Amino acid sequence: MISLTVTAVVFGVVFLAELPDKTALAGLVLGTRYRASYVFAGVAAAFALHVALAVAAGSVLTLLPQQLVHALTGVLFLGGAAMLLMKKDEGEEEVRKPEDQSFWKVSGAGFMLILVAEFGDLTQIMTANLAARYDDPLSVGLGAVLALWAVAGLGIVGGKALMKRVPLRLITQIAALLMLGLGVWSLWEAVAG
Repeated sequence: MISLTVTAVVFGVVFLAELPDKTALAGLVLGTRYRASYVFAGVAAAFALHVALAVAAGSVLTLLPQQLVHALTGVLFLGGAAMLLMKKDEGEEEVRKPEDQSFWKVSGAGFMLILVAEFGDLTQIMTANLAARYDDPLSVGLGAVLALWAVAGLGIVGGKALMKRVPLRLITQIAALLMLGLGVWSLWEAVAG
């Protein structure tokens, strides 16, 4: 059974952490050059694969004693918050243009870009942490994949307009604050439990 609360929390945290990421900018670049639906299909498939791997890794962590899991996820969340706060603004990445505009070429380019760029990325590690924290792989996986798809869709369709209205630094600071809160909460549970 899916927990809407866990799904919503995971969606919010992953969405805010991914929004200022390089892959949102890469989706924006791809979306300006190719058919948006083709780009999204490839990007969405790659994100689904990344979430499945992260949730599986997080589920393995639930086999450890609960206090150790809380301490480990707390430290990782605090590290993620620090990474977001110290992160430099990134420019657009150059993406090679496929020779033709077929579905398989364009979606394949989007898939490979995300597959490589997101492997071991902050949001993948965060998804594993959330899967370990909540011990609810279905809800965590659903929240994470929907958040990543939402960011990809925004990046592909309207990223430039959003970034003009909401400063990237503000989005990054909100994501860091959420991660900081989750880190402190997890460490408190490790000590109190």
